[in-house]
Amino acid sequence: MIYTGYEILWLFFVYSFFGWILETLAAAMKQKRFVNRGLVNAPLCVIYGIGAVMITVVCQELTGFWLFLYSVITATVLEWSAGHLIERMYHERWWDYSKRRWNLDGYVCASASIFWGFLSMVMMKWGNTLLMQVFHMLPEVFRIILILALLILLGLDLAATLIIMSGRSRRMQQWEAVDEWLTEISSSLGRKIYSSVDARIQRAYPEAKVQKVSREVPDVFAYGCSFDKILWLFVIGAFLGDLTETIFCRVTAGVWMSRSSVVWGPFSIVWGLAIAAATLLLYRYRDSSDGFLFAAGTFLGGAYEYLCSVFTELVFGKVFWDYSEIPFNLGGRINLLYCFFWGIAAVVWMKLLYPVLSSLIEKIPKKAGKILTWVLVLFMCCNIAVSCMALVRSDQRSRGIGAEKGWQKMMDERFDDERLNRIYPNALDAG
Repeated sequence: MIYTGYEILWLFFVYSFFGWILETLAAAMKQKRFVNRGLVNAPLCVIYGIGAVMITVVCQELTGFWLFLYSVITATVLEWSAGHLIERMYHERWWDYSKRRWNLDGYVCASASIFWGFLSMVMMKWGNTLLMQVFHMLPEVFRIILILALLILLGLDLAATLIIMSGRSRRMQQWEAVDEWLTEISSSLGRKIYSSVDARIQRAYPEAKVQKVSREVPDVFAYGCSFDKILWLFVIGAFLGDLTETIFCRVTAGVWMSRSSVVWGPFSIVWGLAIAAATLLLYRYRDSSDGFLFAAGTFLGGAYEYLCSVFTELVFGKVFWDYSEIPFNLGGRINLLYCFFWGIAAVVWMKLLYPVLSSLIEKIPKKAGKILTWVLVLFMCCNIAVSCMALVRSDQRSRGIGAEKGWQKMMDERFDDERLNRIYPNALDAG
């Protein structure tokens, strides 16, 4: 089933509300009183909504064990990422599974992940169907107004909460020092909102632990796991991924074949994003055992490749790879052998390549590095945008849609089917 944008947003808000109810009831049973467990002030736990939408869109063709497994992986990665994001932003730990068996960092554990898996199966089998029936019972105009109103309210709520919460780890005197330009009235209002949100978070997460943050950072470019470092690793990973796949095709198939994801340059975005994501997720585990990194890479890499396959097919109407003829495949999107390759790649990356590349990146002069970083950001954004337009237009041409708008005519002129076939020789029309 292909969901419309409004249907996806409807599922997001409903499941965010259901998640808020679940979290609130669990907290109320533990603390013996009502607390708002959402990140925002509205009765929404957005991580539930995000997870539900991801599983709904990506796992439509999965059933049984595979649906359960992918749901477990998705929920685990989301919960782990959310926990570390909150810790990085607020320097606090809002939940802790350290006392449960088979936990990782105290942010995820086997029992919670299995629970999310079963919950996702219920959602896919009955929940979505029921919610879609309810949604389409509403008048069309009312549905649109409702979704837009909820989006605006959530945007304002989230923006205000994040701005105010970003200062929770500082003293209230710093609030006034940063905002000297505010009038006395607005400062007073800010303090009241700050105090309200701060009190709510403390009630919702009474066991939150403040994390100590080291302030000593060497004066070098792209130190640690910073944005600059991740951006450079994304570009380098995209290039190395394209090179690796090109050589692999030459060795196995005997032909030189373009493996690029974009129209300008030898860059595989799938590999670039994989390298960036692997660095973010596994950075703090870079000194862990090879076995741990291999297992993490196998599961995360397989889930990531499956997600990319579904995304490109839904958005561009193209199938860029098909493993149907390889044993132990899942819908032709992933296969066991290549999942093992992801595991090996994770070990090689974190143990061998990352330390070398990280050291080389940090040797770039700071000022020049900042300038080059934003040049790369601009280039890659333009490259990806134009590539997306070319692929969307290619899908339109395959469906007999004529070029009426300016961008469509430009894509037909500069990126016709012959040129795209050279760039994406394995791309097949979906369906």
